[in-house]
Amino acid sequence: MVRENHNILDCTIRDGGLVNNWDFSVEFVKDMYYGLSEAGVEYMEIGYKNSAKLLKGAEAGPWRFLNEDFLKEVLPQKTDTKLSALVDIGRVDEKDILPRENSLLDLIRVATYIKDVDKAIDLVQKFNDYGYETAINIMALSHVMENDLNEAFEEIAKSPVDVVYIVDSYGSMDYRDVEYLVSKFQRLLPNKKLGLHMHNNMQLAFSNTITGATKGVEFLDTSVYGMGRAAGNCPTELIVSHLKNPKYDVRPVLGIIEKHMIKMREKWEWGYIIPYMIAGVLNDHPRSAMAVRASDSKDKFVEFYDKMTSPEAMPAGE
Repeated sequence: MVRENHNILDCTIRDGGLVNNWDFSVEFVKDMYYGLSEAGVEYMEIGYKNSAKLLKGAEAGPWRFLNEDFLKEVLPQKTDTKLSALVDIGRVDEKDILPRENSLLDLIRVATYIKDVDKAIDLVQKFNDYGYETAINIMALSHVMENDLNEAFEEIAKSPVDVVYIVDSYGSMDYRDVEYLVSKFQRLLPNKKLGLHMHNNMQLAFSNTITGATKGVEFLDTSVYGMGRAAGNCPTELIVSHLKNPKYDVRPVLGIIEKHMIKMREKWEWGYIIPYMIAGVLNDHPRSAMAVRASDSKDKFVEFYDKMTSPEAMPAGE
């Protein structure tokens, strides 16, 4: 079945940067962009547009704090593949955002927790006025109360935002959760496009993404070779292959993996690993699992499970 109405948004550089502190070479980012373009991928998220001065002491590669002049040097020739960047509430200086006609960026996504949706909408309004496509990514949805989500939707529905994302921050969702949330978002935000950003803690990122795609979600987040924070994301190569559309070609994506990412995987760790699985099963933030993987106890799975399921580890009131 040919599916026409999807947009793949590859976030390897942005989300994958959480694995290696955005230590990507210019050659890799160029090869990624032109390879994804050849593969027919509609969007590439080239990093964060956060402000270094608002993240004091944050030493990172250039994809963490995107500079427009630098971007123009990296990608002197744009293709049909659009560029996106993500900003975090409280970490972006609006003065750093140029009008769209002066920028290589096409889409700016605002990542927010439910308590800051009003601030996200304010940013979306500004970015929309600058001429950008916009998205709101509501993080940690699996911990959001229904009434808080309903209230947020009332405000989001009135905003100019183009795309609203269902984000599985903890990699804890399965197809039933995706079906329920997509139906809810479609019902309460009938005039907005929807997106999905899934994490692979329980090896369900691909399954959950195609579940959403089947239900009409248009924006599908992926990353090449699944590279992303902790357990990583839905692999780009799987979605490109699965969406039976002649505009997509998996071969250039395989070329990126072969040329760059086999070696990267030996140097940096991401993907399905037991502590990340445990965090996903428990609907818990992956920070504890990331910490244990960086320690001498990284393969003591039973010890980690016992620690995570002890009464002391449970959040207050649960």
